[in-house]
Amino acid sequence: MAAIKQLNPKAEVARAAQALDLNISAAMGLQDVLRTNLGPKGTMKMLVGGAGDIKITKDGNVLLHEMQIQHPTASLIARVATAQDDITGDGTTSNVLIIGELLKQANVYISDGLHPRVAAEGFDLAKKKALKVLDAMSVKKCERDDLINVARTSLRTKVKNTVADLLTEIVVDAVLAIKKEGEPLDLHMVEIMSMEHKTEMDTKLIKGLVMDHGARHPDMPKKVTDAFILTCNVSLEYEKSEVNSGFFYKSADEREKLVKAERAFCDDKVQQIIDLKRELVGDSDKGFVVVNQKGVDPNSLDALAREGIVALRRAKRRNMERIVLACGGTAVNCFDELKPEQLGHAGLFYEHVLGDDKYSFIEECDNPQSVTILIKGPNKHTITQIKDAVRDGLRAVKNAIEDQMVVPGAGAFEIAIYQALQEYKNEVRGKQRLGVQAYADAMLIIPKCLAQNGGHDAQECLVKMLQEYKGVDKCVGLDLETGEAMYPAEAGIWDNYCVKKQLLNSATVISSNLLIVDEVMRAGMSSLKG
Repeated sequence: MAAIKQLNPKAEVARAAQALDLNISAAMGLQDVLRTNLGPKGTMKMLVGGAGDIKITKDGNVLLHEMQIQHPTASLIARVATAQDDITGDGTTSNVLIIGELLKQANVYISDGLHPRVAAEGFDLAKKKALKVLDAMSVKKCERDDLINVARTSLRTKVKNTVADLLTEIVVDAVLAIKKEGEPLDLHMVEIMSMEHKTEMDTKLIKGLVMDHGARHPDMPKKVTDAFILTCNVSLEYEKSEVNSGFFYKSADEREKLVKAERAFCDDKVQQIIDLKRELVGDSDKGFVVVNQKGVDPNSLDALAREGIVALRRAKRRNMERIVLACGGTAVNCFDELKPEQLGHAGLFYEHVLGDDKYSFIEECDNPQSVTILIKGPNKHTITQIKDAVRDGLRAVKNAIEDQMVVPGAGAFEIAIYQALQEYKNEVRGKQRLGVQAYADAMLIIPKCLAQNGGHDAQECLVKMLQEYKGVDKCVGLDLETGEAMYPAEAGIWDNYCVKKQLLNSATVISSNLLIVDEVMRAGMSSLKG
């Protein structure tokens, strides 16, 4: 009888082999859900929400976030996998598959009498060797063509190939545009804007900014070229005083004077903008655009419209930062010392109306350090799917730039580890070598799933790849079109180094921890209630 039962007769307990079976069945269950998603030939999953809203995706991270998982072990594995996505932006599905397979392979030996602790020690030895193999097979590459290959490899596992190839160039150019020497990459400077309009193949990169609101006056020009951009955070509307104040007047004239004095406070600021515009633009065809974070009242809008100035009010704070990076100039908080140097410049500013929504485009900037990816699609779930893919693509390119190295993909990494561990286990003394063998066998789940999802025979493909393998320098992967062995380095199939490193670390730690669990207790406060 479990000791906890004496303390709490209502506690639910699973011991020893039963506890291990509980954990393994949870990991296997989660693995079965996600294994068909792996790789460019993976299938889609359709998630239906409580309100009937539909999400179609094959992104493991989205699935694990959106699915309701009640089993505690499965929930733990899902959290580890989504943490992998949060850190590196990819590798969620692989993580779940490897954790499930590590537990499954270890169980073969544990059911024959191997102690789980010994298996876990074997896993640890195998992980250290695998990390050395990872370093040995990584290749230093960071040119634009290499980044395109990395992005394409990542994106093709999320969306269909035609869309992935379009997004690849967009994602790489976006990251290279915001890259500054000697500074960390800030992906927040890539704005992702969506329009429910046309098809997904019309998605494009705007070397400037797109805002989801337009000019607030019907007489303002809808399109200006060679425009000065004034970015400001100044209130251009009449505001009441902050303290309770009143005024007394004896005649209508006095009241009129006071109203004019109050209004003049706002009009002076508008006049300063108009004066600057006249000084810079004069009689030329150049445009002048004011983007204000605060409000602009109707009187001010009228005055600006008469001068042909385009004014956008209540712009989002993050856009203020991006406009300055895209167009140059500085954001001003006061008009008292307004200088031409504080203005940015854009070759084209125009407004696009789509149904009831207005979009403002700032394009043809000289040296934009903030860009916009404009996602188009016929419906919401297409746009959501592309958004998730673009985020992962951006992270893949960022990782490649920061790592300065990449790893061959298409299952080559796992095959290399398997072969290295087969040799390494002969150096390991004692029963730990069984843990190393289990780790090596578990790694093969990735090429197996890739082959199955491509419609090929998994065993046959594995044999071909293992026969072709010649060492770490000439890694062998799987050609999903033919089912034959191929060299991913020659085909331009590259994975992120940091994703694989994180994968090995997190999968090994979690599977080792789950193996050495010998008692699962549900004895929380809720089970103590009468």
